[in-house]
Amino acid sequence: SILSADFADLARECDRVAGSADWLHVDVMDNHFVPNLTLGLPVVEALLRHVSTPVDCHLMIQDPDRWAPAYAEVGAGSVTFHLEAAHAPVRLAREIRSQGARAGVGLKPATPVDSLVDLVDEIDMILIMSVEPGFGGQSFLELAVPKIRRARELIGGADIWLQVDGGVSESTIERCAEAGADVFVAGSAVFGSGDPAAACSAPSSSNPAATPAGRPAGTRNSATTSSSPAARPRTSSSSGTPAEAVGTKKPSGWRASCFRW
Repeated sequence: SILSADFADLARECDRVAGSADWLHVDVMDNHFVPNLTLGLPVVEALLRHVSTPVDCHLMIQDPDRWAPAYAEVGAGSVTFHLEAAHAPVRLAREIRSQGARAGVGLKPATPVDSLVDLVDEIDMILIMSVEPGFGGQSFLELAVPKIRRARELIGGADIWLQVDGGVSESTIERCAEAGADVFVAGSAVFGSGDPAAACSAPSSSNPAATPAGRPAGTRNSATTSSSPAARPRTSSSSGTPAEAVGTKKPSGWRASCFRW
C-alpha cells in the first residue's frame, strides 16, 4: 500500500516496487468514513499516467455510490468500496464492472462476513480489514483470521479474490494464507523497510509450502492467470494504465495488491 510511501514523490516510490509488486494498493480516505485524509481521484488519475503496475483502489469514503465508478473510469484495475458505506452495493458493483474494473467489497473488523451472502455473485473480491481502517502501521487483529476462513467458505469455488489488509507482514501473512486469503496488502512492511522491492519478495521465502485453504500448491486463482488487472475487457474510454499496490512472487503463487497468492 502506498499509504506508507512518500506522498511528495509517489511516482518514484511506485517505481521502487514496480518489478516486485503485482498491484499498487491506493488507500483513498475522506476524513468522514475514517478519521484520516489522504488523496482522491485527481491524484489517482495523475499517478496512473506514470506507473505501469496495475492499481487497486481501496475507497474508505462516504457515499461510494457517487464516487467509486469514476476511479474505474480513469483506469484503476480494481475498485473496492466498503459495505458499511454503500447505499446500493449491487448496483454499485455492477457499475464498477461496467467500466471494466474488478469490483471489491471491504468489511471493517466488526462487520460479519455473512453480510455478503447475497452479494457474492456480484463482486470480484472480498476485502477483510485486519485493523481498523484509517491509519497505517497498526498491529494485526487476530479476529481477522476466522473471518478470512469464513469468507473462503462463502466464496467456495467462485472466481473471487480474498484480500486481507492491515498489519500484514512476514509474521502474519502465512496465517492469513492458511485461512484462505490470496491477496495481501502491505504498506509499512514494504515502504518502511530499507529496500521496498526486497520486502515485497521476502514472504515468498518464509514458507514455500504454505498454500491457501482449498487451493493446490503451485497454482494461482484462475482470475490471475492473465496479466490483465481485470477479469473482463475494459469498456472505459480512458487510456490510463491501471496501477497501485504491494505484493509479488510469493509462496506457491500469491497475488499482490500487495501480495497475491
